[in-house]
Amino acid sequence: MDLFDFSDYTSQTPLADRMRPTSLDNFFGQKHIVGKDSLLRRAISIDRLGSCIFYGPPGTGKTSLANIIASTTNGHFEKLNAVSAGVADCKRIIDEAKHRLKSRGIKTYLLLDECHRWNKAQSDSLLGAIEAGEIIFIGSTTENPYVSMTKAIVSRCRIFEFKPLSTDDVKTALKLSITDKRGLGNYDVVCDEDVFSHFAWASGGDLRTALNALELAVLTTPVNAENKIVITKDIASQSIQKPALSVDNSMYYDMISAFCKSLRGSDSDAALFWAERLILAGCDPLLIFRRLIVHSAEDVGMADPMALQIAVSAMTAFQNLGLPEGQIPMAEAIIYVCEASKSNSVVNALYAARDAADQSGNCEVPFHLRDANYKTEKIQGYKYPHSFGGWVEQQYLPDSLKDTEFYVPSTNGKEKDLVRAKKIKKNKG
Repeated sequence: MDLFDFSDYTSQTPLADRMRPTSLDNFFGQKHIVGKDSLLRRAISIDRLGSCIFYGPPGTGKTSLANIIASTTNGHFEKLNAVSAGVADCKRIIDEAKHRLKSRGIKTYLLLDECHRWNKAQSDSLLGAIEAGEIIFIGSTTENPYVSMTKAIVSRCRIFEFKPLSTDDVKTALKLSITDKRGLGNYDVVCDEDVFSHFAWASGGDLRTALNALELAVLTTPVNAENKIVITKDIASQSIQKPALSVDNSMYYDMISAFCKSLRGSDSDAALFWAERLILAGCDPLLIFRRLIVHSAEDVGMADPMALQIAVSAMTAFQNLGLPEGQIPMAEAIIYVCEASKSNSVVNALYAARDAADQSGNCEVPFHLRDANYKTEKIQGYKYPHSFGGWVEQQYLPDSLKDTEFYVPSTNGKEKDLVRAKKIKKNKG
């Protein structure tokens, strides 16, 4: 016996690792992937699993399922983490896999954690081996592979999306952990139903977070007079703090899209919610302001020109105040833009003018609008609008676009006054 034999390695291993399921029968959640008669379960049972990618939020069972696959198939199992592993590690595993397959007929499963972290060159080092069936690749990632990974790898794998665990699944796993000897079964732990419910709610479907928070609560709570460890809701709250809000690249852009569409759709409740959800997930608030300013011109526009001023002023106020006070003018601007009358006439006019400018070629500026300075000929014919009371009929567009209208006011909000003004000008003309 040496010095290290005195350390209890198991007790130092996090509860979430000790409670990893060892078979599909005690795997929690993901019924749409590993439920009875599911494709993946059938493929595992007959040892015919092909290369695949597991993606979804943390603590939903991706690595656990990969470990189960390794233990229930007849193949050799290798594991790499994309953060620390490189092409050399991959080539070594592939060379060994080729030898193993040729000499003994044993397939090699390669689990690559955080597989979205590999660049194109690293990913390409796997392609040949996957194509030839020399390795069975299992990627594990919290990011949407269609967005974060190279298309060549994704096209060669079947994608399985993992969902956050249900409240019932998390509670069931927690209850098992306080009775199982692998977990906290050696402690006399007492938890009410509302304690399990709080852990399940606060973990946001992340079983790893829930288990490790429970373990922290148990290890830091002294035994009572009856030699029991009683976990109250207050202790549970201190152990897990608040719901874990996470977001991958795909969801990030989805939430931005939802925020923008809520602004356009005049739903201030939804716009406020998505703005707060983005901030809680770590989004730079200035991105929200940039979208708010754009939509105040794109979707409100001339129907209520004050929307743009309020959005810009709110951003200035935020930059001076910071968080959390700066969110108050942000909320005011979001509500104003949502509740304002809507018109997209500004952006329509912009696109129409852009198309005309692109297609007009080398059109000439009308003679009476040309710069009178440094000209050999005398520029004549320009009518100074203020000499006519502020407006006078004259041509401003090139001859090829004469009488073209790019800006067509809507009849919404303050813009309906511009409709009348344009009609009056036409009549005067």
